[in-house]
Amino acid sequence: MEIKGSTNIVGLIGHPVEHSFSPPMHNAAFDKLGMDYAYVAFDVNPNNLKSAIKSGEALNIKGFNVTIPHKINVMQFLDEIDEVASLIGAVNTIDFKNLKGYNTDGIGAIKAIEEVSSIKNKNIVVAGSGGASRAISFYLAKYGAESITILNRNFDRAKSLASDITDSGLINEVIGDSISKINDYSDNSDILIDTTPIGMHPNYDDEPIVRAENMHEGQVVFDAVYNPNETVLIKETIKAGAKPVYGIKMLLYQGAESFKIWTGRKPPIDEMEKALRQTLNLE
Repeated sequence: MEIKGSTNIVGLIGHPVEHSFSPPMHNAAFDKLGMDYAYVAFDVNPNNLKSAIKSGEALNIKGFNVTIPHKINVMQFLDEIDEVASLIGAVNTIDFKNLKGYNTDGIGAIKAIEEVSSIKNKNIVVAGSGGASRAISFYLAKYGAESITILNRNFDRAKSLASDITDSGLINEVIGDSISKINDYSDNSDILIDTTPIGMHPNYDDEPIVRAENMHEGQVVFDAVYNPNETVLIKETIKAGAKPVYGIKMLLYQGAESFKIWTGRKPPIDEMEKALRQTLNLE
């Protein structure tokens, strides 16, 4: 990649950002398409968030991805919020053309799952009720899930997210319950989604939230954790003869959606995945 006077800059704002997998993924895409763009990570202290957005505008930056801890607070500094991002209440992509915020996390998960199964008319269990769960669940509703069950250790948080999704009017059947009942729910679900950090590097030996005996053949199991690639939950999925969906795919597709928003071009998915796999030492 050659940086020139004409190079367009996009990037990531978060705190911290040095472990991000996004720069190699996006820069590989720009290289592949011969686009005069570069993707850079910016470590932005929460106190400087407003000035970071103002500076982005002033410096003619084309777009930002937004990661922890800025996804919610950044919304107050934007001119416009995409409809689903505003339901989710968090933004992970900013387009400076119209200072508009989007959330591509949920669509990233949907596209990852839809590689192996459609969402429509499926009974889906989601473990966790944090930001990722919220983003994914609204998109599940939008894409026609039959029912969504949100499970969390904190029962009230599960109920609260379930009622927000119900209030959106996108889906009729949403319930919140305790994660202690996950085995019962898993047995009867078509798709199981884990948005908790269980099994994330370096905790490779965590107890999986569901074991193989509580999965069934044909069930789709998606773990949002992408480091390691094969989490304890994915290992159980394979053992059960169920269908695994890897967290790296959500990372890939949320990035591809951001790429489209900024450039209006079709992203080179294969190239982006190759760069991600190399960064994660999977190649």
